[in-house]
Amino acid sequence: MSQVRIPCLLMRGGTSKGAYFLASDLPSQPTQRDRLLLAVMGSPDKRQIDGIGGSDPLTSKVAIIKPSDRPDADVDYLFAQVLVDEPRVDYGQNCGNILAGVGPFAIEKGLVAIHAAITPVRIFMENTGQVAVAQVPTPNGAICYAGETRIDGVPGQAAPILIEFADVAGSSCGALLPTGNARDVFDGVEVTCIDNGMPVVLVRAADLGCSGEESPEQLEANTLLKARLESIRLQAGPRMNLGDVSARNVPKMCLVAPAQSGGSISTRSFIPHRCHTAIGVFGAVSAATACLIEGSVAHSIAHLPGGEVKRISVEHPTGEFSVEIRLHNGQIAGCGLIRTARLLFEGRVCVPESLSQQ
Repeated sequence: MSQVRIPCLLMRGGTSKGAYFLASDLPSQPTQRDRLLLAVMGSPDKRQIDGIGGSDPLTSKVAIIKPSDRPDADVDYLFAQVLVDEPRVDYGQNCGNILAGVGPFAIEKGLVAIHAAITPVRIFMENTGQVAVAQVPTPNGAICYAGETRIDGVPGQAAPILIEFADVAGSSCGALLPTGNARDVFDGVEVTCIDNGMPVVLVRAADLGCSGEESPEQLEANTLLKARLESIRLQAGPRMNLGDVSARNVPKMCLVAPAQSGGSISTRSFIPHRCHTAIGVFGAVSAATACLIEGSVAHSIAHLPGGEVKRISVEHPTGEFSVEIRLHNGQIAGCGLIRTARLLFEGRVCVPESLSQQ
């Protein structure tokens, strides 16, 4: 036998797609595991032609899941971003889209028993040390993937999965505002550095000569803009307690502008060098949170609803992403969002046998 066959579920989670594995089916040694994951996805290769990756960061993702020993969690979830054209696997961030598939995966694999019409799955996110609760629809004793919920960036409709976070503030950087400021200046440009589940540097699009309504293709072609964003990102990284970020996928960069379609704010996010056709889950949470922080670059241009529970509509190139943020005495107490997921394929992914012997 020249290949090893590894059990795998291919799932769409939110607006991403990834390979979901039981941790026990992968090597325990990190270096060996990374070599195997690179082979699974077909990296490094911009086409990922020799693997199951889709030649895009949004489809070159992995979830590694195991039963949890924690009293407050059912499963542990480790997210791995497999770079497309580099021989590297990054564990320095969460992925809220892939998170949407973790609850269904845990039930499919028998790690969590179905309780009623809705089965809660408590998920410990290993990358950042927080717990999320996914409410998975399980009517009639089985997972229901079909429904009437639509999320921008995904065709059709599916069953809603409510994901609730008690506290993801400072999950990667140690504080919601890791520099201690609502606003900083790099290269003469005002920015807001924030981490509410994802380290993000927000910049007003107008301050970089943009309208904020450009297409991802237009922004991808703007080499001067991308160079300026990278310069700011490299300076912001150490100030956000992330160290040297030249080889990391965080912090993300996000252009913000006044909303154009009835939302709260318009965004164009980079992950971190390619312009996202939508926006990541935790990136949206961080951007939405910044809208509520007085003095941030987003606050002055955001349209904000009233009440203690604020639904912030974050516009992006292919639609909008709604984030509910709960306040208590004016402070951020938690957040929640609606995602969908679908099981695409169940089987075994094949990699060269030599990888299991290294």
